[in-house]
Amino acid sequence: MEAIAQELHTSRSSVSRLLSHARETGLVNIQIKSPLDAPSHLEQQIEARFQVTAHVVPVPDSASDVDRLERVALSVARILGQYFDSNMTMGIAWGSTMNAISRHVTPKQTHNSQVVQLNGAGNMRTTGLGYASEILGRFGTAFGAHVQQFPVPAFFDDPATKQALWRERSISRLIDMQATMDIALFGLGSPFSGVISRVYAGGYLEQAEFDALSTAGVVGDVATVFYRADGSTDGITLNERSTGPDFTVLRRTPRRICVVAGRSKLASLRGALAARLITDLFVDESTARALVEAP
Repeated sequence: MEAIAQELHTSRSSVSRLLSHARETGLVNIQIKSPLDAPSHLEQQIEARFQVTAHVVPVPDSASDVDRLERVALSVARILGQYFDSNMTMGIAWGSTMNAISRHVTPKQTHNSQVVQLNGAGNMRTTGLGYASEILGRFGTAFGAHVQQFPVPAFFDDPATKQALWRERSISRLIDMQATMDIALFGLGSPFSGVISRVYAGGYLEQAEFDALSTAGVVGDVATVFYRADGSTDGITLNERSTGPDFTVLRRTPRRICVVAGRSKLASLRGALAARLITDLFVDESTARALVEAP
């Protein structure tokens, strides 16, 4: 008001009376726009459009994909304990996103709880047990939960081998746990991501398989189960050899927490939403904005 008074060559009290009159008559409306309002508005838009609970994490547009993932992962890790409690089972898909989350999980002691691996991790180079065990072990330690590993490859060479092994009691026990889990926590695999998804960069796929996925119109995967932009999985032959849970199993899980960071995963995210795989979405602000701006 002092600055206005000097500009108009009048007294500060006169400016005060003029402003009061302007506000009373509706001529002037004073609002404070919080920088936190943008994520909140995006959350409401995502919920209205896709029927999922969204958690939009503020991240500067200039942030790298690595930093973006770390910030989103930290946000998930801090509140995961609100969802997971005693006498519950949580399924976790290994990968770069889960690895980032696992390093920051806020400890919460539970009892009679289980953390189960959603898909195998072995390939021609390694059993994958060490990598998956490290990730799941951090979650298990944080929650005092018993960790159930899935000692199978990420992809079988022959679908018949998968079908036979799925009948083994030691494996069917884990599959039954997946079918009755309370929470599924997963990221989205994408061949387009700045932080390259491990399934695409870790020796799990050969060039012929990449070509087949491209021909089938695949945009991403959840726990090594591949899908198209419309969420469909039919006719994608690699899924017959995949060890990840069928999407019908995931959809039966009461809470399905998907974690996404980076606009390069936008196509994968849209496909997962189309497949109705997500109940709770954690996403960076830039990706959320691009999601709702699309027609």
